[in-house]
Amino acid sequence: MSTPDLPSRTELTQTKLLESATLAFAERGFYGTSTRDITNAAGTSSAALYVHHKSKEDLLHQISRSGHQMTLDSMRRGRASSSDLRQQLATVVEDFVVDHAENHTRARIVNFELAALAPDHRKEILALRRLIDLEMIELVAEGMSHGVFEIPDPRIAASVILSSGIDVARWYHEAHRLTPQQLGREYADVALRVVRARDEGGASVADRG
Repeated sequence: MSTPDLPSRTELTQTKLLESATLAFAERGFYGTSTRDITNAAGTSSAALYVHHKSKEDLLHQISRSGHQMTLDSMRRGRASSSDLRQQLATVVEDFVVDHAENHTRARIVNFELAALAPDHRKEILALRRLIDLEMIELVAEGMSHGVFEIPDPRIAASVILSSGIDVARWYHEAHRLTPQQLGREYADVALRVVRARDEGGASVADRG
């Protein structure tokens, strides 16, 4: 019987450094975090960081790139999950909010430490953010073209929905009265109201609630 491939020592060290950097950046901010803060938490020497990463900023870039790519992939899966545009929007928003609640530590860094990125890295991350914005804009615009959503401007609706979801990372904590899944469903319902969604019979979703 074959055994699963186990992570190498190098991979384990890289993972520890990324996890430690995530916690340190979230707690102290990028500029308030030293490389020693990161390596001490990871249980490695300061020299070990530079074996696996070019700099402290390189760690931030990897965390940010991974987080944005996961969000983009999740949104694309949500859009492909149903032919019903209302269900697509609900799924996309629920998954987005659940991730920002469950992974609020990482999400705070991904969304609120952009200014600390080097210019070329920031340009790359901003391009990913534009793709995320475009996924939501296109989803709302498609719903408008099919008469399912009645919002006047898809860009405004997309901005409202995404901004409110991102903000979850700023205030959510594990002791909150709602679980991430419950919160995701609540935000999905709000998003359908934002776009003035109508059901198959033409009735407003908001009027049903």
